[in-house]
Amino acid sequence: MTSSKFDLVVYGATGFTGKLVADYLATQYRGDSSLRWAMAGRSLDKLAAVRDEIGAPADTPLIAADASNPESLKAMVAQTRLVLTTVGPYQLYGNELVALCAEAGTDYVDLCGEPVWMRQMIDKHQATAEKSGARIVFSCGFDSVPFELGVYFVQQQAKKVLGAPAARVKGRVRGMSGTLSGGTAASAKATFDAVAKDLSLVSILKDFFALTPGFKGPKQPAGNKPVYEEDLQSWAAPFMMALINTRNVHRSNMLMGFPYGQDFVYDEMVLTGQGEKGEANAKKVMAANAEKTGPNAPKPGEGPSKEERDNGYYNLLFVAIAPDGRQVRATVKGDRDPGYGSTSKMISECAVGLLRDGASVKGGFWTPGAALQDSLIKRLVDNAGLTFTAED
Repeated sequence: MTSSKFDLVVYGATGFTGKLVADYLATQYRGDSSLRWAMAGRSLDKLAAVRDEIGAPADTPLIAADASNPESLKAMVAQTRLVLTTVGPYQLYGNELVALCAEAGTDYVDLCGEPVWMRQMIDKHQATAEKSGARIVFSCGFDSVPFELGVYFVQQQAKKVLGAPAARVKGRVRGMSGTLSGGTAASAKATFDAVAKDLSLVSILKDFFALTPGFKGPKQPAGNKPVYEEDLQSWAAPFMMALINTRNVHRSNMLMGFPYGQDFVYDEMVLTGQGEKGEANAKKVMAANAEKTGPNAPKPGEGPSKEERDNGYYNLLFVAIAPDGRQVRATVKGDRDPGYGSTSKMISECAVGLLRDGASVKGGFWTPGAALQDSLIKRLVDNAGLTFTAED
């Protein structure tokens, strides 16, 4: 694809998250003539307005592309080495684009957290992508980059300290400030709507190994009700992103050749503190989870103010547990709200990383962590405000 006009096209650049991605690229890669990028969306006038608002160079190319017009998508795909799309829910607006990229050998990255649709796309287009050389990379935002790489990082520490990766890892949210994105809420609703129409999809949705076709691992913790965790001295509540993150972590393990073993067990929960207060907080988290995808959830295109994004953060704990009970712990932190501020930086670095560090990554469907491993951790630390720390 070296003859392409562009290295990277941001598709959906007039949407809330797409605009943040374009803003990040315009700022972080200002003056970098080796990254040729363009903005795409339905309206050239709106694209021009966003370009001017974010202070991108006046000659930043604009492309008219619309999910309801396959020819416009085809023309966009033909011009670039990689499409970065923020246009979700992907099960409503992504089918054609994935098919076109797989066919053309064009790389693709998105923010998808829709496991049923992801599995359908893998089944449908894996062989085509392998043949064309297209690298299709789902889930390049808060779901599931910090979790997938958090497990990878703690397993690297476990190798050093314990002599081997651990067959059991816990992912725990220690703290988080920021809102769920409107896109995430819409994706959850679209998934539940699809499952309501076709009950055969329930089994995919409930399957921890939905994204590892041909492989089934051991029974995993359900993580669906509050529990007290003795080793962490805290109550833990269900974490709503676990539905996608756990699936991506297992896929990552498979794609890398099972470095964590085929008996690997992984779950995610939110730590809520000790005693009666911790237990009460855990129950509050349960109630809040239901609210986040209910009628009062944010709409796609809505999002927090710049101040809210800048003041947001997340703090994630990963615990690798050896068979003899010894533990290795690591922390992943982000310096912006997870759903927007941090996500827009992460997907941008996944895209640039795939272009610049991913020469050895073959065609097919990837998780960002399995594709880029340590090079992606370095990019996120250097550019995107993440930290990865081994704890004593």
